Amino acid sequence: MNIEINFQTHVPIYIQIMDQIKHKIAANEIAPGDQLPTVRQMAADLRVNFNTIARAYRLMDEDGIISTQHGRGTFILDQPTGKEAEKLRRQDLERLTHHYLIEAHKLGHSPEEVKDIFLETLDLWEKNGAPSLPDDKK
Repeated sequence: MNIEINFQTHVPIYIQIMDQIKHKIAANEIAPGDQLPTVRQMAADLRVNFNTIARAYRLMDEDGIISTQHGRGTFILDQPTGKEAEKLRRQDLERLTHHYLIEAHKLGHSPEEVKDIFLETLDLWEKNGAPSLPDDKK
């Protein structure tokens, strides 16, 4: 599983892991029934403490996103539909927006600059379809 950890951000590693797994589920990159790497394997792959992965898995288990079955592994559960699914999608978008604003602030941009760029990009999206990064236009 391709998870990327940013050690420069103030977002705790276990939250980064949870957010990326939730995003992969929302984007249909991983589906209900898919097995996640073991805690030990993911800790080794990401070069982070075993307890960090265990915490992320435990919290996702409590939220009903995954199920850890002793001796079998950890699996993605069927995701909720309707209002609960919309709530999760909104939370994902809120986290993404929050991260974007934090990074823009770190780079020294004002709220007005961020708003202008955002609205320009949103306008292009509405006119031309899904946005792409400048490098994607090659």
